Amino acid sequence: MKKQLFVTALLALAFIACQTGSRQPVQTEGANISMAPVPTWSHDAVIYEVNVRQFTPEGTFEAFATHLPRLKELGVDILWFMPIHPIGEKERKGTLGSYYSIKDYKGVNPEFGTFEDFKAIVDKAHELGMKVFLDWVANHTAWDHPWIEQHPEWYDRDSIGNMFAPFDWSDVAQLDYENHEMRAAMIDALEFWVRDANIDGYRCDVAGLVPFDFWEDARKALDAIKPVYMLAEDESELVLLNNAFNSNYGWSFHHIMNAIAKGEQNATHAAEYFTNLYNTYPQGAYPMQFITNHDENSWAATEFERMGDAVKTFAALTFVVEGMPLIYTGQEVGMEKMLEFFEKDEVSWEDPRGMTPFYQSLNRLKKNNTALWNGNAGGKMELIETDTPEKVLLFTRHQNQNSVIALFNLSAETVSVTAQTGYEGSFADYFTGAEVSMPFSGLELAPWSYKVIAINE
Repeated sequence: MKKQLFVTALLALAFIACQTGSRQPVQTEGANISMAPVPTWSHDAVIYEVNVRQFTPEGTFEAFATHLPRLKELGVDILWFMPIHPIGEKERKGTLGSYYSIKDYKGVNPEFGTFEDFKAIVDKAHELGMKVFLDWVANHTAWDHPWIEQHPEWYDRDSIGNMFAPFDWSDVAQLDYENHEMRAAMIDALEFWVRDANIDGYRCDVAGLVPFDFWEDARKALDAIKPVYMLAEDESELVLLNNAFNSNYGWSFHHIMNAIAKGEQNATHAAEYFTNLYNTYPQGAYPMQFITNHDENSWAATEFERMGDAVKTFAALTFVVEGMPLIYTGQEVGMEKMLEFFEKDEVSWEDPRGMTPFYQSLNRLKKNNTALWNGNAGGKMELIETDTPEKVLLFTRHQNQNSVIALFNLSAETVSVTAQTGYEGSFADYFTGAEVSMPFSGLELAPWSYKVIAINE
């Protein structure tokens, strides 16, 4: 949900600007080690966010299921479903309401289908080698959730004793995590979907608003059933990554990319972000990187409105930097409209820009190069100094005799770049096949252009 504004503002105040040197690896001093279990299938994974309501004219699981072979061909590994639960009617926003106003944690929104319909998608996804995550809203419920009447003591109260909505989310009531009976009921519901529907993990809404010890207890309970993966919608509470979550949101980098596209920031800010990341994240944990998602698309703008000619540049960047890349519903066909959040507003699956082959190539790039894999399975970024640091981002990653050199012109100007990479000779650019000589000496880069070189040693 749209909470990133206040947490990003807090993070920006604490953002650390660090210098990068020639061929110096990003430092990890002071970073502890994440003890959250890591499923092996997540090592090279790319995540895809499913907006069931808007995905098809029918807006059902059954209709969505016809897209599974296409998504497999696209190369994604994880299907993250926005909440599939019944939506509250009391204080509902719009005609259809918010996905994030949950009326029954163990129920299925009848607009989408039945539990059996959803389970069939999970089974088919597994047959195709994909995993399935559910979006989980643990901080609050709809005003007509049965707990409101049955267990009013499970809800937080304001100074005069009334239940209340967090922020301006008037369609939900905030839960009280000091109540251990409520915690137990929440964990029971989380266990239900892993045990009975065989899902593989959760994307947890506003995870930082829920006490971290709850998430740690929940993670232990879920892993006792099967190995799961946990993604936190959070960036400010890194303690969540110690034992509970494998990854969080790369909001800061998302906003840096938007600012660079507008000419408000430059490549040095991108370099600083990753220096800060390696200095602060627990070792083995990492962010999810994205140029769009359901919040950004519905409430901010499309990636084309925010990034203009740099859309492909930043999309490619999210696949080669530290972190798991995200593709949102319609992104793979270059969707150029903001989808309604509370109403029906389906995606057109025409692809006039030819974006699907582009994203397929990015998925292949990530999977075929262990240097680009996630967390400890991949290689750490080594930022390399160039003679144009404000415009060009250059780094290498290395893992298991595989190296990737990534060179990005993060500006709307043609630039000439000179830099030592540690490699000498002529190599093929992954995207064009054109020969590139290293070290770089006066190499000309068109606006927003990039080169990625993969080397197996």
